[in-house]
Amino acid sequence: MPPSPAPLLTPSTLTTLVFATLLLAGLALRLWLASRQIRHVARHRGAVPAAFAGRITLAAHQKAADYTIAKARFGLLEMALATAVVLGWTLLGGLDALNQALLAWLGGGMVQQLALLAAFALVSGAIDLPAQLYQTFRLEQRFGFNQMTPRLWLADLLKSTLLGAVIGLPIAALMLWLMGAAGRLWWLWAWGAWMGFNLLLMVVFPVFIAPLFNKFQPLEDESLKARVTALMQRCGFAAKGLFVMDGSRRSAHANAYFTGFGAAKRVVFYDTLLKQLAPGEVEAVLAHELGHFRHKHIARRLAGMFAISLAGFALLGWLSARGWFYTGLGVQPNLMLPGVPGSAPNDGLALLLFLLAAPVFTVFLTPLLARISRRHEFQADAYAVAQASGADLASALLKLYQDNASTLTPDPVYARFYYSHPPATERLARLPVAMQP
Repeated sequence: MPPSPAPLLTPSTLTTLVFATLLLAGLALRLWLASRQIRHVARHRGAVPAAFAGRITLAAHQKAADYTIAKARFGLLEMALATAVVLGWTLLGGLDALNQALLAWLGGGMVQQLALLAAFALVSGAIDLPAQLYQTFRLEQRFGFNQMTPRLWLADLLKSTLLGAVIGLPIAALMLWLMGAAGRLWWLWAWGAWMGFNLLLMVVFPVFIAPLFNKFQPLEDESLKARVTALMQRCGFAAKGLFVMDGSRRSAHANAYFTGFGAAKRVVFYDTLLKQLAPGEVEAVLAHELGHFRHKHIARRLAGMFAISLAGFALLGWLSARGWFYTGLGVQPNLMLPGVPGSAPNDGLALLLFLLAAPVFTVFLTPLLARISRRHEFQADAYAVAQASGADLASALLKLYQDNASTLTPDPVYARFYYSHPPATERLARLPVAMQP
């Protein structure tokens, strides 16, 4: 009998087709959404929406429109570049070439795998540098938001690179060791180690890491401190302290946030926020943030992160043992033969391929996650209105929309897909006297 013909669609070929199709489909979808946003914002640039007439000037409205359009147009280039980079690393052989070069230089083993991860991070960072420079010193500068000097930008880059090495290499070494030494359920041990690392980082970050980049001073305004402390007592919330961060060193954008975990929680106000908002408005913004804790949004997000990462590690554990996972994504897997010279594990390759491929397959979850986040924002707003002044919250939000040049007229489809916070019109319409001229 003649031999049976080889199947035309092998698992490797199918992986390549599915990956390439989803990668290009995701790019097309995001380009279409960005184009909608640009056209919609440009079409409504000429007039302030009626709901905001008398409180937002035409000049401010047009600045927000121009800023939104400029960011969206730049985003088109970033999306195209990001897609090309993913293709370059995978199907066009970039990751395979890097792996083979390091194998020839270092041989197989832990050093080679760590070198592969480090080289990938450095090359990816270098590719992203021009876009970061343009965004900071051209786009943000053009609209008056950038406060960063080239010297400060370079210092931040060096600090973040050093921190990435000091923190990232040990956790990467631990993951690689577990992948090779913990048996078939290595992914469960690795997940536990990863979650423990993230929880530890939440405690360590506000005390040791954040001060490397910004100065944090205790809140000195006694009147505001008393007001904020009384609010937190009413809400049953305890924090390690109230701090003001010198956000104005880098940007004119304003913000406030909670950081830390457990007893290490801190309330942090940007100095730009305190300059822009009245005390009652600051209290209302903080009440909104407390609403997230009251409704357990933070705990739910942590639980969601735990569940998603567990599923991700389990999937990686299954994929890393399949040859078609590597060949289908443009990489020739290493030979892993105990005692055979020249053999090497595939653990570093598996980690990088999974990190490259996962966003391609999960981009379509973006609107679901955005919808959940918007619902949480509405709930936090409702809590803030119950604990502070709804009029102050509305006034604060309107100032922040204006000062951050957030458009009041986003494309509805774009907003439904991406926005983690409700558009201004929807959000302010739910607040007392918010939409009164």
